[in-house]
Amino acid sequence: MKLWITRPMTAAVEARARAEFDVHIRPDTGVLSRAEMERALRDYDVVMPTLGDLFSAEVIASVPDTRCRLLANFGVGYNHIDVSAARAAGIAVTNTPGAVTDATADIAMTLILMSARRAGEGERLVRSGSWRGWHPTQMLGLHVTGKTVGIIGLGRIGAAIGRRCHFGFGMKVLYTARSDKDPGYPVSRCDSVEEMAAQVDFLVVAVPGGAETRHLVDEGVLAAMQPHAHLINIARGEIVKESALIAALQDNQIAGAGLDVYEFEPKVPEALRGLDSVTLLPHLGTATEEVRTNMGHMALDNVAALAAGKPLPNPV
Repeated sequence: MKLWITRPMTAAVEARARAEFDVHIRPDTGVLSRAEMERALRDYDVVMPTLGDLFSAEVIASVPDTRCRLLANFGVGYNHIDVSAARAAGIAVTNTPGAVTDATADIAMTLILMSARRAGEGERLVRSGSWRGWHPTQMLGLHVTGKTVGIIGLGRIGAAIGRRCHFGFGMKVLYTARSDKDPGYPVSRCDSVEEMAAQVDFLVVAVPGGAETRHLVDEGVLAAMQPHAHLINIARGEIVKESALIAALQDNQIAGAGLDVYEFEPKVPEALRGLDSVTLLPHLGTATEEVRTNMGHMALDNVAALAAGKPLPNPV
């Protein structure tokens, strides 16, 4: 079983991979090139890709004699893989659900608090040496406790965010989803994102990426938000129309935004970077040693199942 891991992993994951498989671990942290993806499909039984490794229908079709039988994606999101094209070529696709839930929900809360309380702006003020001391009207932000949060998508991660908002901060939780949800605490479902956006203090994006959700948050949704409200995105960058968000922030149409992902990641527009009203994180959603190790082991569990001829634990 010849395995190619497309990025460096934690020490524990790399040690297990070397012990159990004929593995090659790519040292580069950047996304795969077209030539690398074609070689991966041609020369390896299993490939462990991750965010940005664009295994499109075109790439898959370019290797008709593919050796690869599994794309064991490292991550819960797999919109960078054309699953239908992979299946047609005899390639299974798996992901790592569950392992990322709590860490991603924690980052959502980090961004809610940082954006509302202007923490990034305040940290920059202190570092610049320009802070002149406390006074009663210094950097007034938005109180979080008791406010209303609207969550776009109440799956595993959305429900975990809502749980933290409800139990930790006494917040009212609204959501949009394809069906009614019962996460174990009080929630109210809205008919549309626009309807929900008009009612909330924080609008949190927690749906999967892909064609169905691209630009789900656009000019209309941003216009529906209240002037004091904040947008939080911990899902996929392309769900939010970045140009519309920049315009809304520049025009003070909304109070702020907290972003962990970007539409053209890793490119972040200068216009966005120049705004004090937005908190920008470098895709830290799952960035803890424990979580990344758990993700790696979950991906390798799928590889091991394929090697043993057993059902894949996490097919998509």
